[in-house]
Amino acid sequence: MLFAQQTATEGTFLRPVPRNYEVKKAFEIESLVPMFLTGGYHFAVCYRINKFRLRVSVINGGTYNAEPAGLTNNSANFKRYYRTSPGFFFGYNLWKNLELYTFLELHTFGIEQKSTGIQKNTRSNDYGGGLSYQFFIGRYFYIQPGVHLYVRKDKTVNFSEVAYQIPNMDLAPVIRLGVRLWKKY
Repeated sequence: MLFAQQTATEGTFLRPVPRNYEVKKAFEIESLVPMFLTGGYHFAVCYRINKFRLRVSVINGGTYNAEPAGLTNNSANFKRYYRTSPGFFFGYNLWKNLELYTFLELHTFGIEQKSTGIQKNTRSNDYGGGLSYQFFIGRYFYIQPGVHLYVRKDKTVNFSEVAYQIPNMDLAPVIRLGVRLWKKY
């Protein structure tokens, strides 16, 4: 009988009590793991207070081509790579572990003209929003799939006789793996 009471109080591995979304404060680290598969990296440090979450990140996409994510004026003649760039995110938990957030990413993109292999860098301040859900595996580890909408100003990079214009909007799916290192209920 004592065991049943203890289990009901603590919950189970997949449904702990209190629930992960009931946290009042938390410190988390996470990564967009697919960036490692293309020779790049991504790290983020997150702090949650009640339903608000602050996240600071650094990304380098390696050989990941972001050009196909462009919703407007993307070009089949160019590739666009994430160079090492910081990002700042501010989110709010709408329901359970469903987070809506806004961000500013200070991207540096490497633009490659496919026909010549010539590369040039350009800076872009990308604003936007995202929606994601933290699926916890126990108390500490989580998988966080989501989607980002990036918005940016017009920017042109000249390649001899051809000009590249960066897409004004990107829609990108994301998947982060994370660890909640510290929490307070």
